[in-house]
Amino acid sequence: MTIKKAESLILPPTILSFVKDLPNLCSLGGLACTLVAIYFSILGEFSLAMIGMIWAVAFDWADGLIARRLKGRSGSDRVFGGQLDLVIDIVSYGVAPAVLLLSYSDFNPVFLPGAFLMLAASAIRLSFFSTFGLSDNAQYTGLALDNNNVFIVFLFLFEGFFSQAQFSIVLYGFGVLLASLNVAQIKTPKLSSNPRNVVVLSFYTLVVTAFYAWSVSEQIINSPT
Repeated sequence: MTIKKAESLILPPTILSFVKDLPNLCSLGGLACTLVAIYFSILGEFSLAMIGMIWAVAFDWADGLIARRLKGRSGSDRVFGGQLDLVIDIVSYGVAPAVLLLSYSDFNPVFLPGAFLMLAASAIRLSFFSTFGLSDNAQYTGLALDNNNVFIVFLFLFEGFFSQAQFSIVLYGFGVLLASLNVAQIKTPKLSSNPRNVVVLSFYTLVVTAFYAWSVSEQIINSPT
């Protein structure tokens, strides 16, 4: 039997075999957080949506950190993990913020263009990255999409200073600004590759989670029985 024939008889791994890969499990954990964020955005429970959005980033960074340190991963594991990350990123950093904008505006059709711009910029940004990767000095072209969630979660800390109508406009403008930065010809560092930044994000995640959890508890306590 020739080598070519022998290679043709090697079956590819099963789809679900990649689920046991720890970095991929982290990626799916982030996807679960994103689903929670979308769910609570639609329900109008925005504090809970913020918790889901920031934990999606935390899981995203964790899978990259684990993948870099985990030994014995095959080439297929790395390729599959990279593709899985891209698919999940469009949901976490494109779909979820777009749904958030539409839900916060009570699904006013005027906000559809902004939501589309956020989603389209995410798709274009990820397509560019999957084609060209990092620049020669290991930097991103355009603002990395995970920053969208980090900044939106921070912005919502100031929601109480505005009426819903006012903050809808603020969120609209901020979303369009982020979309513009996502596709801008600017170079930004890969923050998740630095362990110090991972520690900072972990602290930020815990702090904002505590804040939004406290906000939810206050709403429950003060709600009429």
